[in-house]
Amino acid sequence: QVRLEESGGGLVQAGGSLRLSCAASGRTFDRYYMGWFRQAPGKEREIVARISWSGGTTYYRDSVKGRFDISRDNAKNTVYLQMNSLKPEDTAVYYCAARGGSPFYSVDSVDSWGKGTLVTVSS
Repeated sequence: QVRLEESGGGLVQAGGSLRLSCAASGRTFDRYYMGWFRQAPGKEREIVARISWSGGTTYYRDSVKGRFDISRDNAKNTVYLQMNSLKPEDTAVYYCAARGGSPFYSVDSVDSWGKGTLVTVSS
């Protein structure tokens, strides 16, 4: 497992942008699939985006396609989520997630979680 720590959340107006960062500990970061989930009040945690070891393959949920961009810097053990054109419905706690060796598709298939960072989008 890796230890994950998110940063970059905050309050932003609709249409604005934020960049989340997730710093990971561990020597084998470049063998982990990384990604982001979010959980809004009263709702289940849902996957937002995922990126492969090399960064060559990404996945986005439909509602964020074209607005969010996930990337990683293996030299810095860090994964990023650039969020543009934010909407009030993007308001949630965003969690960094990791799984070694193979991709994750749901909450149950994640090996490691960060503690989360709150993103609030005002209308």
